Amino acid sequence: MFSRPIAPIALIAGLVVILDRASKIWAENTLIQGQSQPVIGELLQFHLTYNPGAAFSLFTNATWVFTLFSASISGYIIYKSKQIVSKPWQIGAGGILGGAIGNLIDRAINAPGFPNGHVTDFLQLPNWPVFNIADSSVFVSAIFLIIISFRGINYDGSRDV
Repeated sequence: MFSRPIAPIALIAGLVVILDRASKIWAENTLIQGQSQPVIGELLQFHLTYNPGAAFSLFTNATWVFTLFSASISGYIIYKSKQIVSKPWQIGAGGILGGAIGNLIDRAINAPGFPNGHVTDFLQLPNWPVFNIADSSVFVSAIFLIIISFRGINYDGSRDV
C-alpha cells in the first residue's frame, strides 16, 4: 500500500488528524463558545473559539493565505516523503503533515467556507493564544526537526560530522 519511508509519515499524520478531528468535535459539542472552563486551574483551560487567522489571531483578513500555505506544505511533504528515510525526520514530517491537514479540514468545512473557514481552537494556557491538537503537532514537530537538524541528522539518513 505505502512504500516503506511513506508508511511512518502517513501513520503519524493519520493519528494526528484523527485526534485533532475527534477533539474538535468534542469541543464543539461540549463547550460554550467564548466561555473558559478550568481543567488544571488557570494553567490549562478549555475555551472554544474560531480563529480566522494565524496564531495570536494575526492576519485575520488573509485566511486564504493560510489555506494555500497549509496545502503547499502538505503537498511538499507528500512529494518528498519517499526521500525521508531518517526515522526522526519521518516522525517530524508526519506531525507537521497531520497538523497541516487537521487545520486544512477546518478551513474547508467551517464557516464562512473554503478557503476562508475558521479554525476550531479550544486549548488555552496562560499568556498564550488558544490552540488545538493540530497546532500543537505542527509546533512540537517543527521544534523537534530543528533540534535534530542541529544535531546533524539529515532527512536522507546521513549525518553531518
